[in-house]
Amino acid sequence: GDMGPAEGPLWWKEGGYLLFSDIHNDRRMKYMPGQGVTLLKQGVNRANGLTRDLQGRLLACEHATRRVTRQELDGSITVIANSFQGKRLNRPNDVIVKSDGCIYFTDPNHNFVPEQWDLAFPGVYRVTPDLGSLSLVSDNFVGPNGLAFSPDEKVLYINDVRRGHIRAFDMLDNGLTAKQSDRVFADLRGPEPGVPDGMKVDTEGNVYCGGAGGIWIMDRTGKKLGRIVHGYSATTNIAFGGDDWKTLYFTSRNHLGAVKVKIPGIPVPVAKK
Repeated sequence: GDMGPAEGPLWWKEGGYLLFSDIHNDRRMKYMPGQGVTLLKQGVNRANGLTRDLQGRLLACEHATRRVTRQELDGSITVIANSFQGKRLNRPNDVIVKSDGCIYFTDPNHNFVPEQWDLAFPGVYRVTPDLGSLSLVSDNFVGPNGLAFSPDEKVLYINDVRRGHIRAFDMLDNGLTAKQSDRVFADLRGPEPGVPDGMKVDTEGNVYCGGAGGIWIMDRTGKKLGRIVHGYSATTNIAFGGDDWKTLYFTSRNHLGAVKVKIPGIPVPVAKK
């Protein structure tokens, strides 16, 4: 369909459908397998990355309002973060939640000319579950984008879409990263279109990420195991879904696709009854 770009795919397990963002048209779409794509909500502040917290509430990175929000079960909106040290965030891109309830998000400032009340750097942040504390995880990125934890949450992977690689950090007990552990995990540049954008991890610790020419799969050491070539334009984001979490959904500039995989992805939380 006429979308652009499609982003933020998120499997909603209890409903058996996939949500994704149509950023340009400022809407949230819903894909029901076998039934196709329908409009879920128009007017979502040009949201990009989506995920769910431990209570199953929807988190969204909103471009237009430059904030990360949580949709409560009654539909009302809670602001997770919209500023750091008194300065407005740039343009939050993607968001994940750790098993302790902490929220991690990326805030690139690509094509963004900061004014004096704006942040002058792209950042990666952590918000505590009570929303009381916002910490800078890293400011050493040119274009921080997708992010994901290893299954044991001891490693945090963060894409630098501008540098064309995935970086890995060892986690500290305080929920921040060991700066000296910062390393290039995989370089996904190449002659074909595609850069590291969205990223997900399966239950065995393999890392899936869009890159040059398709979706790359790396093992936990960063060794490239293979590439899914889907033939559409650059992959913008990916999400595991299906009842068994063995369908890998992917978005590109104007397509939503799916491929079956053998190893299930790390599940996204569902709403607590």
